[in-house]
Amino acid sequence: MTISSSFNASVAGLASNASRLATISDNIANSSTYGYKRVVADFHSMVVDGGKGKYTAGGVGVTTQRLIDERGPLVATSNATDLAVRGRGMLPVTERSSVSVGSESDFSLRLATTGSFRTDAEGYLTTTNGLLLLGWPSNADGSLPNLPRDTIGGLEPIRIDTNQFISDPTTNVELAVNLPATATEAGASGDTEELLVEYIDNLGIAETLTVSFAPNVPATGATNEWTMFVEDSASGTIIGEYTIEFDDLAGLGGRLLSVNNTTGGAYTADGTVSVTTDSGTIEIDIGNIGEPGGLTQLSDNFAPVSIIKNGSPVGTMTSVEVDANGFVRALFDNGVSRIMYQVPLVDVSNPNGLISEDNQSYSVTPESGQFFLWDAGDGPTGDIVSFAREESATDVAAELTNLIKTQRAYSSNAKVIQTVDEMLQETTNIKR
Repeated sequence: MTISSSFNASVAGLASNASRLATISDNIANSSTYGYKRVVADFHSMVVDGGKGKYTAGGVGVTTQRLIDERGPLVATSNATDLAVRGRGMLPVTERSSVSVGSESDFSLRLATTGSFRTDAEGYLTTTNGLLLLGWPSNADGSLPNLPRDTIGGLEPIRIDTNQFISDPTTNVELAVNLPATATEAGASGDTEELLVEYIDNLGIAETLTVSFAPNVPATGATNEWTMFVEDSASGTIIGEYTIEFDDLAGLGGRLLSVNNTTGGAYTADGTVSVTTDSGTIEIDIGNIGEPGGLTQLSDNFAPVSIIKNGSPVGTMTSVEVDANGFVRALFDNGVSRIMYQVPLVDVSNPNGLISEDNQSYSVTPESGQFFLWDAGDGPTGDIVSFAREESATDVAAELTNLIKTQRAYSSNAKVIQTVDEMLQETTNIKR
């Protein structure tokens, strides 16, 4: 009967609005949950053919969907490893319980858009609810290996050893020194000028390069020529000997004219010579031919203008930061920073097809499509923001409005059921 179909339609209305109420209550309950994605309930009508001239109420059905691709606003924090994704893409994470004891290769991939990661007792970057951050480990020199992007085979839970020491060996030295022009004139004393340059070897030990300049004094006139010796304190030997001549023409006076090596690496077009110490090669920049800077020969004073070099002594790790491209850098108190991992961003064709898991994490499904690991800021993905969290995507005001609408719809369906019951009672009374 048509009247009974009205009853069934209203019962379906009660059930559908109850489902909508569940989504609203979940959204409101998680309005302060970082990274929460709101759930929506969509109603759709059910049509039943009651035959010609008759109408049968089909009722209503409901489907729910979590809008994973909808992002909440970012809020600043004070923790360098509080991370949020700005734009498309998600952070690769895994559950702490899925990492086998003594092994970092047995885990399941989860995805998250934000997380407050801190080192636990074992050094893993993890959230308070047990999600470990994943990344590609760097090589010993800080470079990243070339790994496949459609598999998690190269990813590892990021583990930070805070008791690290590091030194940065010296590989480049820039010298700006003025040699006295009067020292290469006839009758000059021929005294050698010395310059001490400290460098750091591969073990973080401070050694010294003694750079000596011996003038070539002629019987008459001036030679404008010097012999430069480079002695290494680690070996106690001369590791470089160079004959240097300066120009004396108008406009070029005092600038380099030629550099020739007896021992040590040859003078190159970029103005450097290379010497080999016990711990490796050091490039010494002495300036370009015919250009100002570097070594000069002017006036009557020996004047070391500047010594610029890289390298630093042993330092201890002070903090860890993640940049916009996902590089996890360890910072040391000697000013050195080293890349330890790279966190990729995971992208799928249909983010809303992911399965929702606990703790605002998601799993890949056939409906979401196959995942791909991108460098943050590359391809379709956004970048990674540190010192930030993503707030809940819930709009409390909108949810309260929906709550009122749902309550009224539920009450209206209940009223229809009450009316149908009274009408059926009237029908029953007719038989009496």
